[in-house]
Amino acid sequence: MPPLPFILIADDYALTEGVSRAIVELLAAERLSGTGVMTNQPGWSGLAAALAPFGGQREIGLHVTLTLGSPLGPMPRFAPDGLLPSLGQVLQRSFSGQLVRKEIADEIVRQIEAFQTHLGRLPDFIDGHQHVHVLPVIRGALFDAVERTKPGWRPWLRDPSDRLGAIIARGVSVGKSLFIAALAQGFASAARKRGYRTNDSFSGVSAFDPQGDFAADFRRYLLVSGKNHLVMCHPGHSDEALAALDPVTDARDLEDAFLRSDAFTELLKGMNMRVGRFGDSA
Repeated sequence: MPPLPFILIADDYALTEGVSRAIVELLAAERLSGTGVMTNQPGWSGLAAALAPFGGQREIGLHVTLTLGSPLGPMPRFAPDGLLPSLGQVLQRSFSGQLVRKEIADEIVRQIEAFQTHLGRLPDFIDGHQHVHVLPVIRGALFDAVERTKPGWRPWLRDPSDRLGAIIARGVSVGKSLFIAALAQGFASAARKRGYRTNDSFSGVSAFDPQGDFAADFRRYLLVSGKNHLVMCHPGHSDEALAALDPVTDARDLEDAFLRSDAFTELLKGMNMRVGRFGDSA
């Protein structure tokens, strides 16, 4: 029986040079399906060229960012001081009807355009930093932005949820996984109604414990998978630049070390699985 493919996407490309370098190394070693890009980060323009060789070979997508850094254009209601709000603030505004759909759609269009400017093409997929793309109002803004960018263009979209039984069976960060799944309720069905494809199962939610056993967690991420099973990961080389932006530092080194190790390839061989691309098994 041929190995079963799954999709392994590294988040946060362009967050820092160290995170981006680790991702490029893993892409070159064929340890990843692809990566999601944060085009609102200051380093994006200088880091984009390193992804160019992977076009058509790996999945290069947009990691919509609405909770870190600055927007690429004016957002007087969402970011009046020129800085994007925290996730907690976005959650509160999303569920209390305080978001302006067009304002958010305009920013997502700008982030798509920043991707296209430096890579010369549109993203293969779209997801969101801290999964904000699935929140009420923002999900509609995402659909609007994609459909305004190019009529008929339909990148695949990340659905960061899974079935209750699958989440419990994996037993990794169950509470956090259930919370994210609740936030994403209805996202996949709404996307499909508008002609988008989504992954049909999802894992990779982590406590980001630098003392944890990421290899053991990763084995569980591969359990109870669907035909387009998506695993997210966060490899990186941590440094002071990363620590200034994000609380997840040493855990990125832990993930990076496992993904480049022989233990990773041996695990996949033992489970008869391989890193593939979206749609490989459809």
